[in-house]
Amino acid sequence: MAESGGPSLPSARPAHTPLLRAERFVWLTARVLEQRLFAHRFLNGGADPVERALDAYRNEDGGYGHALEPDLRGPVSQPLHTARALHVLDAVGRCGGQRVERVCRYLTSVSTTDGALPAVCPSQRGYPVAPFVPVVDDPPSELLATGPVVGLLHRNEVWHAWLFRATDFCWQAVDALKALHPYEIEAAVAFLDAAPDRARAEAAADRLGRLVRERRLAALDPDKLDAYAVAPGYAPGEHHFPHDYARTPDSLARAWFTDEEMARSLDFLAAEQNEDGGWPVRWRQWAPAPALEARAGVTIEALRTLRAYGRYVG
Repeated sequence: MAESGGPSLPSARPAHTPLLRAERFVWLTARVLEQRLFAHRFLNGGADPVERALDAYRNEDGGYGHALEPDLRGPVSQPLHTARALHVLDAVGRCGGQRVERVCRYLTSVSTTDGALPAVCPSQRGYPVAPFVPVVDDPPSELLATGPVVGLLHRNEVWHAWLFRATDFCWQAVDALKALHPYEIEAAVAFLDAAPDRARAEAAADRLGRLVRERRLAALDPDKLDAYAVAPGYAPGEHHFPHDYARTPDSLARAWFTDEEMARSLDFLAAEQNEDGGWPVRWRQWAPAPALEARAGVTIEALRTLRAYGRYVG
């Protein structure tokens, strides 16, 4: 008997659509969490099964571990795992209540002296970790870790004492951005898209958009990728595109790009679907299991972006 809250599968769907191919990839390769998240997003699956799958990654300290973020292995809670957990809760409309109160207590416990988050705490030492993720004794606050978390909590109207200083940190970090790399810009956008001070957010986004274009941090012509340099330390071909910054049409980053540029970007994203039905991981791959586990999440996000822009995915 099917689990209550499971996906509702139509009796017949068009064969070989992007969604059907992705569905096969997910059932074949993904973790239970991503299988249930895919079912919730695209097959009318319930939210409860997603929450139950996410519980397997939760620790007693209120944080999340157990390789929820595939590039960090081991059981210990880390801010990047917890950010991924909040992203899942947001996706199923459950980013609130006592669960998120516990998460905020964890975030408070691991924050640096300026009230923001490091990407990785020293407790990761001794467990496998991607070589591009440094583990140090006194890690600094990072917009990369803090911005998406603060943005998610603001978007879900979560109010907790931790947010006050963390929000101030994000504003200061965004205002100070000059030597840019694409993931930091994405984290800034995640914060700005939900920051309560909308006028300030729009002004900050306008400044960042000009920098992105001036410094060619977005590949505006996917047919001429050689014309766009990859940021130092990134994998060969780890370009960033307009859809990476503006994942939905209502993002502040959407104004950075013309309709033609965004259309080319979405065409490129749709064409990236592999023969096996999944989308590729563009960042540096360092072990088989993390790469495979990450692909399911990348695939779900690609479909979500295409659907948000009205692209038919099946």
